[in-house]
Amino acid sequence: MRVSFPLVALPAVVGLALMVASVDARASGEALLLIEADSGKVLKAENATHPWYPASVTKLMTAYVTLRAIKEGRITLDTVFTVSPNALAQQPTKMGFKTGTQVTVDNALKMMLVRSANDIAVVLAEGVSGSVERFSDEMNAASRRLGMTQSSWVNPNGLPADGQITSARDMAILARALLREFPEYEGYWGIAAIRFGKRIIHNTNSMLVRYPGADGMKTGFICASGFNVVASATRDGRRLIAVVMGAPSSAVRAAKAAFLFENAFNNAGLNWLMPAYGTVESLPAVEAEPPNLREEMCGKHRRRPAAEEADEEEVAGNGTGTGSGEPGSVQALLFGGGAKSAAGPKPSSLVGQTIAVGPPIDVYIGPARKQGATPTLASSGARIVTPSAKPEAGALAKKKPAPNGLVALPSRGSGAGAMPVPQVRPAAKPVVAGAKPATTAAKPTTTTAKPPATSPQ
Repeated sequence: MRVSFPLVALPAVVGLALMVASVDARASGEALLLIEADSGKVLKAENATHPWYPASVTKLMTAYVTLRAIKEGRITLDTVFTVSPNALAQQPTKMGFKTGTQVTVDNALKMMLVRSANDIAVVLAEGVSGSVERFSDEMNAASRRLGMTQSSWVNPNGLPADGQITSARDMAILARALLREFPEYEGYWGIAAIRFGKRIIHNTNSMLVRYPGADGMKTGFICASGFNVVASATRDGRRLIAVVMGAPSSAVRAAKAAFLFENAFNNAGLNWLMPAYGTVESLPAVEAEPPNLREEMCGKHRRRPAAEEADEEEVAGNGTGTGSGEPGSVQALLFGGGAKSAAGPKPSSLVGQTIAVGPPIDVYIGPARKQGATPTLASSGARIVTPSAKPEAGALAKKKPAPNGLVALPSRGSGAGAMPVPQVRPAAKPVVAGAKPATTAAKPTTTTAKPPATSPQ
């Protein structure tokens, strides 16, 4: 299936730059875009309006449609959906729950966004709309409403399909919409790991544990698309969104996004030598076929050819190699021939170390477990990154406990547009005034369910 988009009249200089970019997309095999989250201002763009296969970044649109259904009152986070035979049949990355298993919307969102579970994406689609086809209609309607003129959806998980197309521009528009329309659900994008029974599942987005300030959003990989990521990061109250599509490995993907962030945050970036682009919405669509990178990504010429489930290896890498068993360094792949950046550290060093995060977030199957309060994103949890500067001792202890017994963390930013940071449970029960202090710390209770007899795959 071929999806074509009309050419739009452009100013001469910008039009020439974008037309050249569209010609180079297949040769360079990648697209890059960096924007400001608040204003939508474009800071960097290469092949940003060239159609691309989205892979699992599709799941951001699945999350958007699901959260819209919640906002419209059609479902709640506690609504229970059931795994169908169609969901169970999805490959390759999945939770692997047997047919008939029930899961809440809240837990399904966490599993889909952290594990990148293709089966759970179908569970959400069928639960929200009744079928994958009707959910795809909702995805396409949402794209039109948001101005995502280059996007076409036929499934909720991004598995290979000719009609599953987007662009870096469209994914940046979607990322902005998620942050602006659903600030109360921000914690979903930055969960570093979930725990299902005794099983710990790390987020496929390694930037969450490798780049200070990273707070979302989603990775993706199929052979035809290469390694994709829609990433967000915040520093000094300024939030940026980076989109990388077609990177040769997960490590290069993360390094490129981190490098885009670092140069923009430090105001000492590359000499772009590019015309002003305006806002992301003003970037015009380019009529072209999406590049098919299957041979480059999964061909026999690679020492260890990638597979469709290669995105699972994201966190396993050390952040300094190229991934997929290929020789060479991230530095060389970023700049060619080992050339160095104009200023600042090597890109590979930006994602070369692991930073501290909070504990995994518990997920489970079955109906919602009531604990005296209606579950909100506070109970969904979010990553807590240990910054380079240690927080003032006892800072959390001074915070007033929230009504549901959780300790509220300070919000990100200030003012009406501030992004709230979800809450975390205190390490021990609060001491009641006048009560005799306990001599030993109470052993925390856990509500983690015993995993089913059939372990998820």
